[in-house]
Parts: sequence; C-alpha cells; structure tokens
Amino acid sequence: MSLSGASKKVRASKSRVKFDTKTVRTWVLPLLMRIGVGDYPAKAGRIIGLSRQHTWYYVRKLEECGLIRRERRSNVVFYELTGESKNLVASCEGTVFPARLYRFDKCQVAYEIIAAGLAPEDFRRVEMTNWTALLGTELGVKVRRTTRSWIVHVEVIRGRNPVEVTNLAMNLADRVRDALVSKYGGVLGGGKVVGGEMAVEDPVASLFGRYFTVRTDKRKIDHSWSVGELEHLQKDAVIEYLQMPERVRNVEVQLGALRGDLSKLTEAMNRLCSLEGSVQPGAPVGEGGNGYVS
Repeated sequence: MSLSGASKKVRASKSRVKFDTKTVRTWVLPLLMRIGVGDYPAKAGRIIGLSRQHTWYYVRKLEECGLIRRERRSNVVFYELTGESKNLVASCEGTVFPARLYRFDKCQVAYEIIAAGLAPEDFRRVEMTNWTALLGTELGVKVRRTTRSWIVHVEVIRGRNPVEVTNLAMNLADRVRDALVSKYGGVLGGGKVVGGEMAVEDPVASLFGRYFTVRTDKRKIDHSWSVGELEHLQKDAVIEYLQMPERVRNVEVQLGALRGDLSKLTEAMNRLCSLEGSVQPGAPVGEGGNGYVS
C-alpha cells in the first residue's frame, strides 16, 4: 500500500468518530480534563456522572481520535492525554467553559441510618476514637459504616464555582448511597456534608506555593496536592473572594468615567493654551485697544 493510501485510511478512520456539540461540552471535554489531571477513566466517569459503560465507550472513541494514549507500565495501565488533546483542553479553558479553579478536597457526606440493613462482611473493622467503624469501598469510592450512619469519602472534585463542586460531590455521594441501599438494604436519610476543604487553584498561589507557605487568620496559600491553592479559612474571606469580580467591574466603570473626565479636562487645557498662544505680547486687548498684553 502506498503512503498516500495509508494516510487516506487513517483520515477515514478518524472521520468516523463524531460527537455532537452537546456531547462534547457535557461529557467529552470534562472526561479529557479529568484524565489530564491524572484520574483513571473509571474514576473520571464517576465524578462527572457517566456510567461505566458510557465512560469506556468514550475512552475507546477518544483513543481512535488520537486524543488519549494508553500506556502499560509493569502490570498497570495508565491513560494520558496526547499533545493534540492537551492543546484542545487548553484552548477551551475560559472560552468553551469557564476555568475550573475550585477544588473540593477531603469531602465527607454522612447518611443517617434510619433502618439498619445487612452488615457488609467484606469490610475491614477499624478502631476509631472510642468507637469502631467498618471500612470498605463501593463503586470504587471509600465508605465507612458506623452505628449511626454511612459516611461516603468523596474523591477530589473540581469545578467552576463552589456551587458546582458541591453539587458534583453530592451527586457522586448519592449514587454511592443508592448502591449501598440496593446491596445491603435498610433506609438512609438525606446526605449531609460533615467534612471537606474548599480550595481555589490560583496562578499566584501556584507561584508562591512552590517556595513559600503564606498563612493569615483569613487565608492560606500552599502547594498541597502538588498544585498551588488558596484556602479561605473564614466566612467573610469567602464572601470577599466571591465579590471580587463585581468589585473589579465597579472599579473598571469608575476608571472609565475618570478617563472621560480627564479627556475633557485635557481638551479644555489644550484650548486654553492655544488661546493664550494666539495672543501676541503688546497686542491690544479688546476692540477698544485700551489694554495691552505685557
């Protein structure tokens, strides 16, 4: 087969992989972003709400497109983005969807046990402070069962704003709860977030976090999770950060008005200077000629 024939065959195979715009925005790009930060495809699918079957369907299609590369190291298979897909994700950041700066770490969602079901036999019993718990996994997510509740340890979630990451965390926890009820029976109450840290992945924090740890009574900058982050430690600090875009817009409006006033002032000063320059010293002032410019 000639080289041109081979290239045509490759182009033809790629052209058969097609996604509509909604699928790209809703599933493909988020899946690429999760794999880009190091998540295994199954974990990435769980976080964005894809079923296992649909996750691997999209993964296979993205491999055909040359956007995902599979690499085997020892006995473990790793998935990573290709150079083309990295450029695609970078170009979409802030244009197709806003930047995903917020991260929810160490989130724990508790579901009160209203009616007890079967106790999981394959869970490990661990000794806590003055009590014991059963520790295991469900849908690949770490869970604990105490005498009072099931606690779901949600994986790291990234999103555009605090509301989005909280909703993603609760959606994942609710799916795990449904699986627990289906497997072990019983009745569980509504989910309640009992732990977690909301962090902001900030470019300035990334730079500072490489060399310094800055901490005040309101905020902290460090380099945990190998990413520079800004943590708000008090409620008023969170409110100040969320109000920052509105304050910046107000400042821009005020600066725009100030520039307009300065332009008018500059124009008036130029007219005054030109008027003074047009009057020659010694020339009579006024029609009567009674005064002179010295």
